[in-house]
Amino acid sequence: MKSNSLFKGSLTTIILTLLEQNDKMYGYEITQKVKEIANDLKITEGALYPALHKLEGDGLLTVSIEKVGNRNRKYYALTENGKIETTNKLNNLKDFVEQMQLILNTKLATT
Repeated sequence: MKSNSLFKGSLTTIILTLLEQNDKMYGYEITQKVKEIANDLKITEGALYPALHKLEGDGLLTVSIEKVGNRNRKYYALTENGKIETTNKLNNLKDFVEQMQLILNTKLATT
């Protein structure tokens, strides 16, 4: 069973990475893509939309409204600063994972 609490701190990185890979996405689409990729991992609307609004407020996302059928759909896309931040976050995550592997491998070797 996956621990959603471990992913909670990575929500921004997840959102930015998905938008980098998919050009633009709407909120529900983001939740479904995460569910598809990570099986049991669910991102709730209560967590997703505040994160999207914060990223937009920080200038990392742009928003466009498109009419789909007879309803409006809000699409999110990365700004240039958002692309830079995505790279930074992925590099930080890579460094973190490498450090955790060193720590855990040392711990496993001594037990």
